Amino acid sequence: MENRDVLSRRPLPAGDLVMSRARKRVIVAGTAFGRIYLQALARAHDRYELAGIVSRGNTYSRACADHYGVALYEAVEQVPDDVDIACVVVRSGATGGAGSELAQQLLRRGIHVLQEHPVHHREIAACMQAARQGQAAYAVNTLYPNILAIRRFLAVAAYLREQRGLAYIEAACNSQVAYPLLDILGRLAGGLRPWVFAAPAAGVGAQPFTRLNASFNGVPISLRVQNQVHPQDPDNHSFLLHRLEVGCEAGVLSLCDTHGPVLWNPRLHAPRDNTDRLIMAGPGSERLAGPTMVVLDPQMPASYHQVFNQIWPDAVTVALGELCRDIDDPTRRLHSGVWATEVSMAWREMNSLIGMPALIEPAVPHALPLAELHNRADAVHPPGGDDTAQLLGALPF
Repeated sequence: MENRDVLSRRPLPAGDLVMSRARKRVIVAGTAFGRIYLQALARAHDRYELAGIVSRGNTYSRACADHYGVALYEAVEQVPDDVDIACVVVRSGATGGAGSELAQQLLRRGIHVLQEHPVHHREIAACMQAARQGQAAYAVNTLYPNILAIRRFLAVAAYLREQRGLAYIEAACNSQVAYPLLDILGRLAGGLRPWVFAAPAAGVGAQPFTRLNASFNGVPISLRVQNQVHPQDPDNHSFLLHRLEVGCEAGVLSLCDTHGPVLWNPRLHAPRDNTDRLIMAGPGSERLAGPTMVVLDPQMPASYHQVFNQIWPDAVTVALGELCRDIDDPTRRLHSGVWATEVSMAWREMNSLIGMPALIEPAVPHALPLAELHNRADAVHPPGGDDTAQLLGALPF
């Protein structure tokens, strides 16, 4: 039976979200990645009202407050009581910050909190306790599962799991985004528990990726993690963010990149004739007439500007909608907390196996001209041939 926690974390279509009619008053703590949250609120101003920014008062934070025309609070005590939701986008203790302490102060006041990942499972427990004290809702936002392409990938994968079951999952990521990848894998598998990680496989030469096998909810998983970080520039120098593949009896579903596209490869299967040869044409080969690949979600961002300006902010909006469901239905809050705790615990266990990231200091990567990539591909021509020639099919019995 499917894990109920997974069901509780699945976002509903926007029109089905249970939300109060009045716009929620929201503050954002932090203006580094917090800019994505500020943009989310600006894009969803019909549902949310930005009520202020919490920051230490540096020049950029003041500029953000001026840009959005809101108050800047330099201490959590200054936040007014009429605020409904606080988005805490400040490093948690897991990454050397005080974000979880800030979240707990707000929760005890009865202000609902959406906290940006990663968060250690002990911090999540402390935040859940503070939430109970303040009768507030609390959630950890892993962001990437709420990106449109990944939501569509998850929706199709859920159908595959229901119809045929999953044979395997393959996934690759950079260690900076491994935490949300585990959230995605849990949703793909229909639950995280029971989870098992095997020791990383031995590498040959200077391998940028660490390979390890795992199992979530009985589904075998192969992982590749680029466990490298530039100490002065940790947000850059990833070969990729996420790449995913799910196999089942009927075929393979692929997510080529965090932002799409989603591809479906029907499984190649041809019956045999009475001579034990594969039937490749004619009667009995009808299944081979279908496409070898289908693009299920052709929408891809045109640029990384669009990713930062629209795609990621819209993912934050989905997370806010889920938090609003927890606000309106307190019975959901325990499920949300348990799921967040399990993701964090799985992340800790995986990190204990792959170890600290290797420190790298590469130069700024050079961009390649797209025209030249197209030219190189177009320069390779098919050999040509007579398309009227027909392959012999099965012999009549």
